[in-house]
Amino acid sequence: MEEKNILQELRENIQALVRDEQPLGRALWHEFIQLHPADIANFLTDTDKEDVSILFDRFPKHLKIAVFKEFSDVMKVDSLSFMDEAEQAEALNGLQADELTDLFDLFSDEELKEHLNLLHKKARQQVISLMKFHPESAGGIMETEVLTLMEDFTVEKSIKLLQRLQLSKDIYQQIYVTDHDHRLVGYIKLEDLVLHRPHTRIGSILRKNEFVARADEDREQIAGKMVHYELMTVPVVSDDNHFLGLIPTSTLIEVLVQEASEDLQKMSALSPLKYAYFDTPFWRLFYERSYILIALLLTQSFAAIIMNFYQATMVGSLLYFTTMLVGAGGNSSSQTSAVVIQGLITGELRSSNFWRFLKREFWMAIMLAGVLSLVGFGRAYLTTSSLITSITISASLFMIVFFAVTLGSCIPLLLRRLNIDPAFSAGPFLATLMDILGTLIYCYVCQLILRG
Repeated sequence: MEEKNILQELRENIQALVRDEQPLGRALWHEFIQLHPADIANFLTDTDKEDVSILFDRFPKHLKIAVFKEFSDVMKVDSLSFMDEAEQAEALNGLQADELTDLFDLFSDEELKEHLNLLHKKARQQVISLMKFHPESAGGIMETEVLTLMEDFTVEKSIKLLQRLQLSKDIYQQIYVTDHDHRLVGYIKLEDLVLHRPHTRIGSILRKNEFVARADEDREQIAGKMVHYELMTVPVVSDDNHFLGLIPTSTLIEVLVQEASEDLQKMSALSPLKYAYFDTPFWRLFYERSYILIALLLTQSFAAIIMNFYQATMVGSLLYFTTMLVGAGGNSSSQTSAVVIQGLITGELRSSNFWRFLKREFWMAIMLAGVLSLVGFGRAYLTTSSLITSITISASLFMIVFFAVTLGSCIPLLLRRLNIDPAFSAGPFLATLMDILGTLIYCYVCQLILRG
């Protein structure tokens, strides 16, 4: 049976599975525990907590640990209450130090103390060390249980060390090399141990690190540089160059996904959610979404104030074109800001080419404004048959689109210069600004041409 069909059948017969009703429940249970732990975790995430408790308690020990690793942090906290102390200790000690650090952020001081005592001494020390760093810094996401070599090791000694450690430490394609004071001096590749003679010193075949991250450096900047330099791993060092750990590709992918999600939320006028949608309380979601929308609603009322001020001018067919003009401004600014934000995220836009970009967008603003104003003129003339009204609509549209593209390209760059995430400039925020500015431009041009 296909995995999709199995999950569908499980959802349709969840009570038979929970109650272990014969023969359907037994058959479903057999299919259920054969699924990949990640699929089991997703299934349980969408299941009532009481049923999760019953099902999780019936899992064999090895499956409990495997499914626990696949849970979100909030689900991990809940599932710990379904385990005895021995199972809790095994589950927690099976996590990486950086994963434990994220998980422990959810515990109270008493719970933190209790669960720290379940960790092996070395793991406990690593977690306490990582908790000193900001969660979104290099130190907060790095892996510390990593094999390193010393520069005076021979190839033969290094190979024997690898064989002895086997899987007790993560071994990557790049192996970082330190001196006697544990300061980073470079790296070698695994193939270097095969291609050089046994008595060759590691220090003589060192490669230079393309990029080294500082422990307090922001994770988004590191992710961008890893993509730019096409790096599989990045070493993390302290201010005095002591090797602390590394950031692997798997963490890079997680960071890129999280940052993309956060940027999308910011572009939608929503504060980044710390937890997954279903792990976030309903009233928290309501608060995060409502207060921004209320602020935008009240801000947008300035457009109505402007229209009221120019009510003597804005009569008849002029009102008919208001939404078209204002909408064109919002669309143009959002489109432009999306281009800028993408360029900043990928690293294509840098301080060295800002002026080149702004010059290019200046001409883009003129061309787009010109094309749209011609289209707007045609529509206005076909609708009203009035030349002066059509010229007014066309001139207003030209100015609105020109300012929209200009602001859409400049505001994200200005926010980046002020160390504010440029994603905040996109979506509803910029659209609201252009609603107000577009209304003002349209009313002013109408008064200037028709009443001047």
